[in-house]
Amino acid sequence: MAAEQEIGMNLPTLQMGARAVMRRSDIFFALGVMAILMVLLVPVPKQLLDLLLSLSITISVLILMTVLFIDKPLNLSSFPTILLIATMLRLSLNIASVRLILSQGNLGTDAAGHVIQAFGSMVMAGSVLIGGIIFAILTIINFVVITKGSGRIAEVSARFSLDAMPGKQMAVDADLSAGLIDEKTAKARRKELEDESSFYGAMDGASKFVRGDAIAGLLITFINFIGGIIIGTIQKNLTFSQALQTYTVLTIGDGLVSQIPALIVSTAAGLLVTKAGVSGSAEKAVLGQLGRSPSAIGITSGLLFFMGVMPGLPALPFLFLSGVTGYVAWMMMNAQKKEATALPGQPGKPGVPGAPGVAGEAKPPEEQVTDSLHIDVLRLELGYGLLPLINYQKGHRLTEQIKALRKQMARDLGFIIPPVRIQDNMQLPPNTYVIKIKEVETGRGEVKADMLLVMNPSGGKITLPGEETTEPTFGLPAMWIPDTFREEALFKNFTVVDPPTVVTTHLTEVVKDNMPEMLSYVETQKLIDELPKAQQKLVSEVIPTQITISGVQRVLQSLLAEHISIRDLPTIIEAIAEGSRATQNITLITEHVRARLSRQISHASTVDDGYIPIISLSPQWEQTFSEALSSATGDERILSLAPSKIQEFISIVRKRYDQFAVQGETPVLLTSPSIRPYVRSIIERFRPSTIVLSQNEIHPRAKIKTLGQL
Repeated sequence: MAAEQEIGMNLPTLQMGARAVMRRSDIFFALGVMAILMVLLVPVPKQLLDLLLSLSITISVLILMTVLFIDKPLNLSSFPTILLIATMLRLSLNIASVRLILSQGNLGTDAAGHVIQAFGSMVMAGSVLIGGIIFAILTIINFVVITKGSGRIAEVSARFSLDAMPGKQMAVDADLSAGLIDEKTAKARRKELEDESSFYGAMDGASKFVRGDAIAGLLITFINFIGGIIIGTIQKNLTFSQALQTYTVLTIGDGLVSQIPALIVSTAAGLLVTKAGVSGSAEKAVLGQLGRSPSAIGITSGLLFFMGVMPGLPALPFLFLSGVTGYVAWMMMNAQKKEATALPGQPGKPGVPGAPGVAGEAKPPEEQVTDSLHIDVLRLELGYGLLPLINYQKGHRLTEQIKALRKQMARDLGFIIPPVRIQDNMQLPPNTYVIKIKEVETGRGEVKADMLLVMNPSGGKITLPGEETTEPTFGLPAMWIPDTFREEALFKNFTVVDPPTVVTTHLTEVVKDNMPEMLSYVETQKLIDELPKAQQKLVSEVIPTQITISGVQRVLQSLLAEHISIRDLPTIIEAIAEGSRATQNITLITEHVRARLSRQISHASTVDDGYIPIISLSPQWEQTFSEALSSATGDERILSLAPSKIQEFISIVRKRYDQFAVQGETPVLLTSPSIRPYVRSIIERFRPSTIVLSQNEIHPRAKIKTLGQL
């Protein structure tokens, strides 16, 4: 009773001690490594050696079992370190056992402990020759077969892993650019690729530990045997027969105690490096793949039956195995037939609707229907002839250029466009691509994946052999030429564009023209939420008391429609706060915001010579537009201009701008603030690239140059 009470009182103490060990596992691990190194130098009693040899066998079995049950090699990325420590442990125990064998071997076969004695006596079976042969066979299996094979696999795996790493990295970038994965998933995949490369590189070096351990064990056994007989006969006064019997048992026992753990760890290393590319435990990976074909198992059964009935061969084992494999093949074929005939959601019950036990199985079809409702905001569909552009080898890949486009758009316009989903479309002609926004086609073109597009900036004829075509973005005359004429085209000052750049340029213009559609309510909310903490006070005062998120969205869409950057969102919010105090008309609020952004707008309209080229609207047209404005509900105004006047205005604008285009000028049309949005609404229908500004949007310090009057 007292003993039970004492044990009960000591249990909390033991638990506390175990927790303390776990908390300071780093110190105990370091002490363990130091203890392994100390065994190399300090003599070890045979009782302690028995314990350490048992520990070595236990560790090797633990390593093998762990390798068998992991899902993938990277789950045991510390295997090279474990391998080094296990190897050092075995070698240190080899040294300790050799010291005992050579110093106390004359005392009998238990001189180096009972573990070595038991292994030696068991394997030898009373014969020195049998023991030597079995030990030699085990060593050859470990050294020649397992160690050499796993080392070669580790070397090749490391080489191919390093060679394939750039391609895998590019595949991750392609999925990220296409919107198939997010940035977090991409980082995780890149980290996994780096870990995989480091792991196989380390395994390539660690395999040398295994090989060196096998060689060292063989040499130590040979030295043990020769040295033991010499010491026994010369120093210990044993007869040759006694020395041979005693030291053979000790040497073979020591060699087996060392080689068996080494063989187990070598097998674990081989299983680990040969498991690359297969997920799941070793049992699932091997049996799952071997058992996929019942036909193969059935043929094996037939072959075993044929061998069983052949004269001269024992019938019983072959017929027994033939029956087992035949039964397994029959069971697998029945299982596959049931899976093939079972209705979706009703496995094993073909044709029986509402069978019991299948509740909830109809959910996957519903999920698939739901997935079909998803709309890609921005999609690029490629004909099969353009798929090489994704991994373009002669320049920047298409995915890299799209990624750069998204970054450039974010810098220029302050809005990150949605991920571009790149998808092959077998219904398209081979060299055709289609750009879709919200599942609606907004751009189409043709490119030659293995050629270059050449344009003459002067507008003259292109004097090179090739296929004449029209540049898909701006409709300019161009020509597709082979890559061999690149240098000649550049020498003639032609503009040379590779196929990915042609597609990306077209995509850029389409995105710019349709940017307002991509700025959804969710994206607007995200832009506001990502403002610095110091600006959130302003946001809380303005939204939703003065204007809603939808109102802010409409203002930002109006700015993006005229290619005005919304990157300076704090200033825009301030301007909205000011404008919304006087009116709730989105058009008038937008004009107030534009006035506040006058420095930015003026800078964007300034040409390289440092001035803004301006063509002003004549007083007559100013009066015409002002008189055509009529009031609707509240602050709303509509333009009621006669169709004949609109046509007259359009023809005048076209004529004047064509004259300036010949002179190399692209002037800004300047109007009064009250009519600017209405003038712009007419011009954007036939000249969307023309900038229309009001006097309020010209910054006081901006330099202007008046080119004429409209």
